[in-house]
Amino acid sequence: MAEQQQQPPPRREVVTGVPRAARRRPPAYAPARSEISEQTTLGATYVRALMRSQLRAALGAMAALLLVLGLLPLAFLLPRATAGTVVWIALGVVAYPVMWLIARWYVARAERNEADFTGLVTDPSEPTA
Repeated sequence: MAEQQQQPPPRREVVTGVPRAARRRPPAYAPARSEISEQTTLGATYVRALMRSQLRAALGAMAALLLVLGLLPLAFLLPRATAGTVVWIALGVVAYPVMWLIARWYVARAERNEADFTGLVTDPSEPTA
């Protein structure tokens, strides 16, 4: 009867590994950041594209500024009676808000260019800091 006593079932072995969520797979493509840091042709193309877009924004802002401020001397060609008033209004009231708007547009454009470039360069699986 002693042999017929129930023996406990054999202990099960549990095999564990790295959780699937924690596994890091290599990216299917080489991130652009490595292309830039290794100074490859593709990395140089990325940087050149950023520089061109920043230059285009700067030239656009400069052209708008030159157009607005370049037209101010035409106010001196007005008849003497109205020239003084128009010039002071144009210089004191109109010029500064226009320059501020141009500068604001340029900063927003430059930040958007940098954000687009950062989105291109960073690996989407990396957490942002």
